[in-house]
Amino acid sequence: MTSPSPLSSFAAMGLIAAQAVPAGAEPVLGTWRTGPDSKDQYAHVVVERCAQDICGTIARAFDAQGREIHTPNVGERVFWGLEPAGGNRYEGRAYVPAHDRTYDGELVLEGDRLTVRGCLGPVCRSQKWRRVR
Repeated sequence: MTSPSPLSSFAAMGLIAAQAVPAGAEPVLGTWRTGPDSKDQYAHVVVERCAQDICGTIARAFDAQGREIHTPNVGERVFWGLEPAGGNRYEGRAYVPAHDRTYDGELVLEGDRLTVRGCLGPVCRSQKWRRVR
């Protein structure tokens, strides 16, 4: 039996094989592997254009051994309304399925690494993700 949430920590905010970013596209677009949650489960989050903004959706989830697992969070939109905020930063909204809450969200891109941060008032949590190859 799989857990209803492969991402019980901030990993839920989280980002299938990454693709080269076409010229003129936002460099954050692609597929990102979240960090592990408290059960060592992780997800692949696809970051793509959604209308005028950028959004991210959980595409796949995996157990600690890297086996794909089925969870209701697959298909959940975890970022939306992301807009460039300068300096490889993106700001918008984030949903954490494990908390069933929406937060202010921020992504900071550094090469093939992505720092994902969410805040509720003065309390913030962050996690490092990596681009899927």
